[in-house]
Amino acid sequence: MLRRTITVTAAVLAVVLTVQTGSRAAPAPGSPGAGDVYYPEYGNGGYDVGHYDIRLRYHPDTDRLTGATTILATATQDLSRFNLDFALRTTSVRVNNRPATFARQGDHELVVTPARPITKGTPLTVVVEYDDIPSTVVAAGFTSWNRTDDGALAVGEPEIAWWWYPSNDHPTDKASFDVSVLVPDGVEVISNGTPTRWATPAFAGWDRWSWRQEKPQATYLAFLAIGDFDTYQDTSADGSPIVTAYNTRLDPVTAAAARASVERSDEITDWAAGLFGPYPFGARGGVVTGAGDQGFALETQTRPVYDGRSFLRGTNNSLVVHELAHQWFGDSVALGQWKDIWLNEGFATYAQWLWSEEQGEGTAAELAHYVWSEVHPAGDPFWQVLPGDPGPDRLFHSAVYDRGALTVHHLRELVGDEKFFAILRAWTETNEHGDGTTPEFQALAEQISGQDLDAFLQTWLYTPGRPEIGLSTLAAPAEPKSWQRIVAAHEAAHP
Repeated sequence: MLRRTITVTAAVLAVVLTVQTGSRAAPAPGSPGAGDVYYPEYGNGGYDVGHYDIRLRYHPDTDRLTGATTILATATQDLSRFNLDFALRTTSVRVNNRPATFARQGDHELVVTPARPITKGTPLTVVVEYDDIPSTVVAAGFTSWNRTDDGALAVGEPEIAWWWYPSNDHPTDKASFDVSVLVPDGVEVISNGTPTRWATPAFAGWDRWSWRQEKPQATYLAFLAIGDFDTYQDTSADGSPIVTAYNTRLDPVTAAAARASVERSDEITDWAAGLFGPYPFGARGGVVTGAGDQGFALETQTRPVYDGRSFLRGTNNSLVVHELAHQWFGDSVALGQWKDIWLNEGFATYAQWLWSEEQGEGTAAELAHYVWSEVHPAGDPFWQVLPGDPGPDRLFHSAVYDRGALTVHHLRELVGDEKFFAILRAWTETNEHGDGTTPEFQALAEQISGQDLDAFLQTWLYTPGRPEIGLSTLAAPAEPKSWQRIVAAHEAAHP
């Protein structure tokens, strides 16, 4: 009787195992994109990155970049192969301690086939070695790596990582970073976060610079500024390190204007924290490149990068406000989809209007009326661009900035100051170090305000034509004192 019971049980187990084995799908390739509607091939599926360790050696005289990036990730499905976004010449790939095969697909997809399939939920360690001349590499029709007279800049949006490290290149997959770069003596390397090794001699004629970003960071917000910089270190009141750097090719007057602007970053950050909630990162600062080196400013996490030409006409505090506001709107709270970019640029622009109000140079209401009435009158083609869905070819159109800011301001007027600032703080707190979309912002704003905002947002974000706001019969407003500085900041900020 006992023996028969065991036999039956074994038979049942055999059937169960057969069913389980037969029902489990075979490992499959991870998708070559993250599902972005504007950039369907950007990012990848099948894994989630937790950390990048990027170790590089850069030769300024030849622009040669050699490196090894270690990616620590977790498989989100059973994987037979997976993609990385990368454009440089790859020399080897290892996955979980074994050599992997790899092949180029298109201009920025590196397809990796591990020696063993990867099981869902298991750790994934990928080591990619590479050797190339980044300024000669073209992907998506352009070269984003910028070789300068004294070094190089890896700064760009939405594409930059492809030219200096392999990644899952979409804002929804954030990670921590260690960046370590060997350069010849006398060359500086500035990056995100906190310096962990400052110009430490490695061997004859070469120094190593190392930086750590502990908080989650989107791939396009990681940057390198390599060259001849005057660098300064300080500490904020909360103990955070402050690092600022200014390219030595700036003429003395421009360099002074740049310092007079960027050295106020700590003050401006504290002011913004009073409006948007606690500063979300553990380091502060800014970098100013040579005049014309990159042609725009970018909110690179913890340490925005500004082109020196932005200060040719003097200080540009409004630009610093714009890029620092992005530390909340765009960096800490990233885009869920690139079509939602108004959540970055509209709020950063509105921060400039709030700063103008703070400085007594024109209230946000005065600026909103002036932009609506005088800068963009009713027949302006500007009103045909939809900030909630501008299209990938108009990602940085002025409507994304100005109409986006108008949307923010009229939301404030609709719900009142108390609920408006509660919405902003709740948005940055709820999504800190994550990402968000317009529908998610709408849901939060409706919850806090108690109002149905569907018609309002449909009009301001998705409907062509200038919304009517009951100001048509009023006299034309005077130009606010801050307006020209805001214009100069936008000219400097556009990629």
